[in-house]
Amino acid sequence: MDIDGLRGRLTPNRALADLTWLRVGGPADYLFQPADIEDLSHFMRACEPSVQVFPMGVGSNLIVRDGGLRAVVVRLGRGFNSIEIDGDTVIAGAAALDAHVARKAADAGVDLTFLRTIPGSVGGAVRMNAGCYGSYVADVFQSATVVLRTGEVVELGPETLNFAYRQSDLAEGAVLVSAKLRGPLGEPAALHARMEDQLAKRDATQPTKERSAGSTFRNPAGFSSTGRADDVHDLKAWKVIDDAGMRGARRGGAQMSEKHSNFMINAGGATAADLEGLGEDVRKEVYANSGITLEWEIMRVGDPLSE
Repeated sequence: MDIDGLRGRLTPNRALADLTWLRVGGPADYLFQPADIEDLSHFMRACEPSVQVFPMGVGSNLIVRDGGLRAVVVRLGRGFNSIEIDGDTVIAGAAALDAHVARKAADAGVDLTFLRTIPGSVGGAVRMNAGCYGSYVADVFQSATVVLRTGEVVELGPETLNFAYRQSDLAEGAVLVSAKLRGPLGEPAALHARMEDQLAKRDATQPTKERSAGSTFRNPAGFSSTGRADDVHDLKAWKVIDDAGMRGARRGGAQMSEKHSNFMINAGGATAADLEGLGEDVRKEVYANSGITLEWEIMRVGDPLSE
């Protein structure tokens, strides 16, 4: 691929395992790291329409299969991690880490504390309508700046993204570059204290020292079509996994955590096939035990390794 005028870095046959939290997966055809939004827009316009574009954040909720990804992976860096605050509104670059946004907002007395324990960056949080502790991106989202596959830069509101449980309607190949979020106001000290409490609870119940990708499966009953926090129900994925006897289950180097059975970990030397295969083992056993079909929350992309 040869595109004149790029200022960012375009790397062919780039391994992706070191860019994901689970540390597995084969190479992408190309990895593009744009210098800024104009550079990204130029790349998208110049790139052949037949070439698949896959936006990738920090790889916190992702399995790349062992055969790699036949696409250009777009990964945003320092030019896309700014955080600006105006009153109760936070404008965050898509590469800004959720935890950093929560802390900066709290410093300014804006309550985005639910983002503090969510792994990953703002772009992924918006795309997946991330949430915890009863709050979700849909509750605070105002708009997002997006570069479409055509290179056009557009501003999208909540009615276009159509948030639902752990998903949004962002167009295929579109790259979200920033988001505007509006949170309730609060005392900075109280907001920071709440986040410290959340961190303590997370560390007590989740395998935060292990290589994982967060929750493996969606809760079996989650949201209505609005995707908002007041629609949540009580049935939890970890409970049906436990009931099926799959806490601690293993396949190769992959394991369902003993500490939290809805967390899949790379216990050492796991392949993407180990991890995805273990997930399918869990789904099969849960269905056999309860008739419930678990849906993956971790995104799986790319091709299996050829025999």
